[in-house]
Amino acid sequence: MKKVFKLLYYAKPYWGNAALNIVFNLLSVVFSLFSLTMAIPFMGILFDTQKLVTTAPILEFTAKSIQENFYYFLSQMIIENGKTSALLIVCIIVVCMTLFKTAFKYAADFFMTNIRVNIVRDIRNEVYKKLLSLPLSFYSESKKGDIMSRMSSDVNEVEVSIMSSIEILFREPITIIIYIISLLIISPVLTVFALVLLPVSALIIGRIGKTLKKTSLKGMRRMGILSSIVEETISGLKIIKAFNAEDKLYNRFKNTNLAFSNLLIKMNRRRYLASPVSEMLGTIVMVIIMYYGGSLVLNNDSSLTSQSFIGYLIIFSQIISPAKAFSMASYNIQKGVASIERIEEILNTPDKIDEIENPVVITEFKEKIEFKNVYFKYNEEYVLKDISFVIEKGKSVALVGQSGSGKSTIVDLLPRFHDVNKGEILIDGISIKNYQIKSLRKLMGNVSQEAILFNDTIFNNIAFGFDDANIEDVKNAAKVANAYDFINDTKNEFYSTIGDRGGKLSGGERQRISIARAVMKNPPILIMDEATSSLDSESERLVQDALTKLLKNRTSVIIAHRLSTVHHADLILVINDGEIVERGTHQQLLEANGAYKRLHDFQLIKD
Repeated sequence: MKKVFKLLYYAKPYWGNAALNIVFNLLSVVFSLFSLTMAIPFMGILFDTQKLVTTAPILEFTAKSIQENFYYFLSQMIIENGKTSALLIVCIIVVCMTLFKTAFKYAADFFMTNIRVNIVRDIRNEVYKKLLSLPLSFYSESKKGDIMSRMSSDVNEVEVSIMSSIEILFREPITIIIYIISLLIISPVLTVFALVLLPVSALIIGRIGKTLKKTSLKGMRRMGILSSIVEETISGLKIIKAFNAEDKLYNRFKNTNLAFSNLLIKMNRRRYLASPVSEMLGTIVMVIIMYYGGSLVLNNDSSLTSQSFIGYLIIFSQIISPAKAFSMASYNIQKGVASIERIEEILNTPDKIDEIENPVVITEFKEKIEFKNVYFKYNEEYVLKDISFVIEKGKSVALVGQSGSGKSTIVDLLPRFHDVNKGEILIDGISIKNYQIKSLRKLMGNVSQEAILFNDTIFNNIAFGFDDANIEDVKNAAKVANAYDFINDTKNEFYSTIGDRGGKLSGGERQRISIARAVMKNPPILIMDEATSSLDSESERLVQDALTKLLKNRTSVIIAHRLSTVHHADLILVINDGEIVERGTHQQLLEANGAYKRLHDFQLIKD
């Protein structure tokens, strides 16, 4: 239940709604009780099974005095109006009581709806905000489908299983408490006897529910695996079809889905067991009370009359329904707790990229970028070792080397997508850890090998991050990126949608949209990660021309497999196994006849 109580943290802004829900639930139960307690003794007096009370009793705050005064009120109604008229009045009163009861119940549900929907909305917002703040390493270690499952299925499960149950947990205890107070007023002895039996019932129900949480947790994990398979299938559908792997993927999905379905069957069977078990236990308790209370009446016990006993049984029978609902809610909560735990795994993941208190806001890049003896590791082994170099303002540095040598990791450290383990990176003589992260990243533009675009219009993709962008600025950025002509050839020009991940565009077109976005940002520092390595010659020519315009008068860090794209770099660093093995200009490195020369000659032969 600790996990459930944590949800109350999200309910803080809605305490007003919660208070109104409790008040209206209380009123609903009171009017329900009044309709019962009025009808039962009235029928007894009306049909002469109980004598009329003609003398007004003394009003005291005791159960017996309240009961006697109530009987006196009913008797006077019969005496003054006659039996038929009194019956009609009581019927009208009961209808009015029911009307008030249902109206107050609707009002309670009205305010509970605000709580339910808003809490789930806030949880979803917090999870998404956390996903945005987590470092890139989190996503490299986690399955995208599982993350999406937690964001959608698990959050929905919290709404369905827990929030609907919390509504019951708010309402039913109030109902049960009021009914128990009424039962205590009628017969304290019989009520104490009944209360002794209830913990036994609760123990039995609790034992059944314990395993539901474990099964639910396994089920939600299976759901995460299913989502991952679907996500991988959609992303890699071209490869799947090319290798005729449809059957293999289908069998993998089918087997995982079967395992999930079996867990779901087991989980639902156990959950559905709650209702019949609680109903059976309630009936057993009712029968025991019926026998014990009936014995008291038959033995002429002064504490309980036959009329009171009938009323007692009717009120006690009303407890079974809320108790049954309460039991079912407990089972649903156990199911939902498994989802809360999966959500908390994300929310409790440390951000790793911490910002110091009162960080420096950097608004301008003035002098240089410096890597000083930088070491970095994802897990146990260092993937970067003793990296040191300087980039003067307006100069370009190229990183070359085999795939997996650490080039992309180096550029990811600059905007603090990761933090160094040893050493430091400085901009204008100040460690980047001392800068405000947003202001640091505002200085940098990024153009990567795989253009990251969104399922939106061309305009919104180029103007991404600029709320006040105008069409002229976007057009100018497109012209610099050699994208203006092909954009004008699309149906709706700059307001054409480009599909999921820019799927309606070619590779070169996507890359030029990405460059236009960088132009729009106009950053003093530009990071290009393999920006032309996957393009055909014509597309590469257009993109390279756009990049040349973009690089003008900027400080840049360039990664490329094609050495022809970095001939004019001011400094070339050759990276091998996380270390800088050579450095110099293109001509200097060729003359050194080392690793760079071998890469260069190999590409000449390949071309």
